Amino acid sequence: MFDKISYINETSIYVDLVQGVEIKNNILSSHVVIVDEEKQLLGEISEINQRQVQIKLIGEFLNGKLYGGIIRKPLMNAKIRSINEQELAIILGQTNEGAMYLGRSPFYNGAPVCLSVNNFFGNHFAVFGNSGSGKSCGTARLLQNVFMNKETPPLNANIIIFDVSGEYANAFSKLSEIDPRYDYRVLTSSLTNKEFEPLRIPLWLLNANDLALLLMSSSHSQLPIVERMVKLARIFAESSEMSENYKNHLIAKAIISILFSDSTPVKKRNDIFSVVETCPTASFNMDAVITGIGYTRKLRECFHIDKLGTFTEEILFTEYVNSFVHEELDDYEPTKLTFYNLQDLEKALNFTLISEGWYNNPNTYADAASVKVRLHSLITGEQSKIFDYPEHVDVQQFLSNTLYKSNKKRQIVIINPEDMDDSLAAVIVKIYTRIIFDFAKTLPQKGSVPFHIIVEEAHRYIKNDNDHFLIGYNIFERVAKEGRKYGVILGVISQRPVELSDTVISQCSNFLIFKTNHPVDEEYIRKMIPNINSDIVDKQKGLQSGTCLGFGTAFKIPVIVHLDMPDPAPLSSNSDIVMNWKNI
Repeated sequence: MFDKISYINETSIYVDLVQGVEIKNNILSSHVVIVDEEKQLLGEISEINQRQVQIKLIGEFLNGKLYGGIIRKPLMNAKIRSINEQELAIILGQTNEGAMYLGRSPFYNGAPVCLSVNNFFGNHFAVFGNSGSGKSCGTARLLQNVFMNKETPPLNANIIIFDVSGEYANAFSKLSEIDPRYDYRVLTSSLTNKEFEPLRIPLWLLNANDLALLLMSSSHSQLPIVERMVKLARIFAESSEMSENYKNHLIAKAIISILFSDSTPVKKRNDIFSVVETCPTASFNMDAVITGIGYTRKLRECFHIDKLGTFTEEILFTEYVNSFVHEELDDYEPTKLTFYNLQDLEKALNFTLISEGWYNNPNTYADAASVKVRLHSLITGEQSKIFDYPEHVDVQQFLSNTLYKSNKKRQIVIINPEDMDDSLAAVIVKIYTRIIFDFAKTLPQKGSVPFHIIVEEAHRYIKNDNDHFLIGYNIFERVAKEGRKYGVILGVISQRPVELSDTVISQCSNFLIFKTNHPVDEEYIRKMIPNINSDIVDKQKGLQSGTCLGFGTAFKIPVIVHLDMPDPAPLSSNSDIVMNWKNI
């Protein structure tokens, strides 16, 4: 079939066809081997006419392995032949230890395509494709193949899937039939869905940055409010003698600040009462007894205003308050793991705003008021139940409770934020990711407990947002850059890659690209994905549903793969309009 080489350029060779030989098979996109006395190169037929074929140079075979890239071009007298079975197995992969079946090659009579488990699941990966291209089915099949692979049974897998559309629960409903040691669970934010378990997050595991995002903070001046609120919530929730002394110290300092302000006596009294009523203690409450020389007064009785406009017991009260001020307590830090609820948080916020004078400053009033309104809206809204965790746990216990049920391991946990708007759902996904990432960083042995965080409809959450401006980082970008060494791996699934974070996509090492027609997305893929050329991107345009272009560190070369239909399938198919119209 192939005659001599007629021309060689930087990336391709042009080979004449033997005259009179009829080409019976469609050899376009198939692979050939270019052999000379020094080397064996792998090429792919990219163009063909009646007299000549263009072959793009891909890599070189050395000692039974394929290495990508070409250092030396072939000699002009090199021979070209079709790829043999042994070489085909090298480029498509084999189902040996450390590898897994992915799908089948439509170019080689359904030959199996395999990938390296470590190279794929040890790196961030992305799945792109239009709606209806087979993206969800492909992802479900990929994960099903993981559990069907007897060479590397994923008994200790920790796969967290954020599934806003509720597609994946059905795909893993028969997981335990593969092996009784496998199982999954679904956590939902829906208050009406009785099929799955309710989603609950311990409020006390959120840090100040989490709460700033949750309360939709938009300016840097709101961050000190949130940070102070979190610290006071921990202190007010403690019951130790030291924390009680610190509470009294804080209340006393706040009252002294009010007493020496230039406000009217009536406003001073009202502000002091607000402080005391917000965070009462045994020493500071409206009925606390204050002892003078030969008499006593209740705290509320110290604020009668005489004809001169002063408090009748101002001296007595001031001496009493000053007795609780101890400057060394200013450096007191609460216990990190203190359990508190949303109501405790609101009390701490109210005390913060009153005692620090945010309400009295016209420059900070709007910021303070918006934080207060948003927290109160969260408390009174239905979604407040998400933070009503049933027991007091630390981070390790929380993750254990998530991944185990009735002491049985759940290798897959599907989190379905279905009743949330996108802004709240995005924060919930970020909170989980931050908690997992911070936990993984504390492990004595890096990467010893791998976590895979797979985000469906990722363009809703993993995007170029305001996080960098507000808190100085985006958790997904931090995980993309640092997570791999700690065993925290992102799986990004999206039909609009152009809306995703550039940093996250640039850190992905493996890609499954289903049919993507939007020209903006195609151009974005060309620019953002490392080591990709236009030929690879163009290949996906003609793909059928369920067929994808796979490339990256887990693949020897970019390959087109047809994935088997998942069994069972995710609930991602289109509505049957004809049947639903006919159904009465």
